[in-house]
Amino acid sequence: MSQKSGKSRTPAQSRRGFFSTMLGSFMGWGFLALCGTLGLWLLGTMRFMFRNTLDEPPTRFRVGPPENFPPESVETRFKPQYGVWIVHETYRGRQQIVALKAVCTHLGCTPIWLETERRFKCPCHGSGFNATGINVEGPAPRPLERYAVRIAEDGQLEVDKSRTFHQELGEWDDPDCFVAVA
Repeated sequence: MSQKSGKSRTPAQSRRGFFSTMLGSFMGWGFLALCGTLGLWLLGTMRFMFRNTLDEPPTRFRVGPPENFPPESVETRFKPQYGVWIVHETYRGRQQIVALKAVCTHLGCTPIWLETERRFKCPCHGSGFNATGINVEGPAPRPLERYAVRIAEDGQLEVDKSRTFHQELGEWDDPDCFVAVA
């Protein structure tokens, strides 16, 4: 081995050492890329094994017997889970229990029930609805919608969210959208 500068070369400084280091690191990076690709493929395969649906609440549900809803009351406990208020109010001279859809008819925000004012108020644009769901202020173009409600075989009120009723179309006179209370 010749020494031009007077220093001896170590194997890491030799040409063979340089290529083995480079080839080793390229193989390492290639192996790492292969493992990453296989890992992503495995994750995709595992995700494929699970169903791709949302769990939504049922469209029909029971809220309890009519006696649980006293006159001139608005029950808000079903709003978070089902998006509905159960209201026992007088509409056109008749005592009715109705299920109001908790969606403003202006732009779809969720109104809140203000017990002290006895009205629903939309926080987005200020629409207001009285306890029966009639729009009384703000930009809402029409009253709140009603869901179908009936007394089930076991004597409980059953709300059916698959059927809606609009006041402006005269559908609030349909006996399927309210339960008459004597």
